[in-house]
Amino acid sequence: MNNDLKEEIKSRLAIEDVVGRYVELKRAGRSLKGHSPWGVDKTPSFMVSPEKGIWHDFSANKGGDIFSFVMEVEGISFKEALEKLAAEAGVDMSRYRGGDQQLTKRKVRAKEALALAAKYYQACLVRNRNICEYVFYKRNLNRPTVAEFKIGYSPADGKSLLNVLKKRGFTERELEDAGLLNRFGSDMFRDRMMVPFIDTTGNIIGFTARVVGKGEPKYLNTSDTILFNKSRFIFGLHNAKESIRRNGFVVIVEGNMDVISSHQAGVKEAVATSGTAMTEQHLKSLSNLTSDIRLAYDGDAAGVKATERAIMMAGDLGIDLTVISDYHGAKDPDELIQKDPKLWQQAVEERVPAVDWLLAKYEENLNLRLAPDKKKYSDVALRLLSYVKDEIERAAYEEKVAAKLGIEVEILREKGERLENKLKEKSARKYYKKPKTLVTPDHIKKMEDSLLALKVFGGITKTDIPLEVPEDETRLNELEMIFNNDHENIQNPDYESEAAEMLARYQSELDKQKIATLKEKLAELDEDSEEYAKVLSEIGNFLRPEG
Repeated sequence: MNNDLKEEIKSRLAIEDVVGRYVELKRAGRSLKGHSPWGVDKTPSFMVSPEKGIWHDFSANKGGDIFSFVMEVEGISFKEALEKLAAEAGVDMSRYRGGDQQLTKRKVRAKEALALAAKYYQACLVRNRNICEYVFYKRNLNRPTVAEFKIGYSPADGKSLLNVLKKRGFTERELEDAGLLNRFGSDMFRDRMMVPFIDTTGNIIGFTARVVGKGEPKYLNTSDTILFNKSRFIFGLHNAKESIRRNGFVVIVEGNMDVISSHQAGVKEAVATSGTAMTEQHLKSLSNLTSDIRLAYDGDAAGVKATERAIMMAGDLGIDLTVISDYHGAKDPDELIQKDPKLWQQAVEERVPAVDWLLAKYEENLNLRLAPDKKKYSDVALRLLSYVKDEIERAAYEEKVAAKLGIEVEILREKGERLENKLKEKSARKYYKKPKTLVTPDHIKKMEDSLLALKVFGGITKTDIPLEVPEDETRLNELEMIFNNDHENIQNPDYESEAAEMLARYQSELDKQKIATLKEKLAELDEDSEEYAKVLSEIGNFLRPEG
């Protein structure tokens, strides 16, 4: 991607205007200040420099230019942020693309076809009495909700949409790119309630279609295309992201209709993974918007398995999950909302930690008076607890599980140690994978930023700070903002002493991280191997006092 494209977009969009759509900014000298859009500060800690075109959130330790801001606040990739800002700036991206130009044109035509298809389906809805009765009376959706989610209807004849779009100049190849044709060359969707898949930038990239009468499958979704990827797409995020940012939580439900009903009921933070199991990419995208992620899965066997899998992924990513559990007798959020929307609002607030919910589900299905069931319960409990990173929290769960089993907690921990040792066996690693060690945790990243700021702007000459000074102008401007913020109220600061003290703390933290990484590596090695002895020696070198 040509840097000229980024520079042209920056020249047309003022950073205070882009950020100002998400954060209320007030003048603070030559800069602007506001509250963190991630809701992690009590006093304004979010700074914007219009002069340098940069931002920095001191409470969340994030910063950069307009592209990094949109990526963080929207939970999208750089490419998606680039496309979004280019559209806002009125910049034609195709002028800056080389070999991608043909693919870009195909994507543009696919988006145009899908946008027209959605309008056509909406027009078909209002002209069909039976589908109106289904949408407005059987599904109990109101007109604002139908308009917000662009809900429509696909005619049953199988050629209507094809004919309409051909008259508009679209070729069959372009309609195939959009996922609108089946393998026989006719309309993909027939006699179904149509709900568009809308990406975070507001473009329609596909559809989910529910059968109105009898027929299979109940739901038919667009297959992966040049625009749509089911492992990345989150249904309803386009509609939910403002509420997620404002209220600081997200609710993940199982079905697309659960999302739509939830938004109509006033819980506009609901999203779904749209016909596919949750992936790490889904969790990463949502965790960019909020750390408060609530699952609203069914309490059946499939829901239990989905929750267990989500806990394991979240453990790897350092995310804590909670579960919305009390549906007041309803089988899912949509049914509960039909019963009473206020009960759904109440359920969303009364969530429980995901591990507690999952352990309780296993307790319901096992007889803990029987030895075989005690073994099953201890196995699943220990597997789950291996993903609980906090030692105190894990110890509390171990005591709780031991009490349920009627055994001493030491016995449970001994079994846990034996299971961890099985990590050395390749077949066991699949099921008992230990949480990944973060290479650069947040507190270390903050130290690095402060040390670099001192190195570049503090005139440090005596203290050797082993960090490379960045060449990127945006990054340098951000470091200057950090330096000014750290020292704005300090008279006669001793930058050399501050740098030396911080460097010592920084190196100590790095040593701790290296030891933790080596210990993880050690757990995977055979005790009789040369590599095991080598790693053990490395750990000893870190722990051995100097002198």
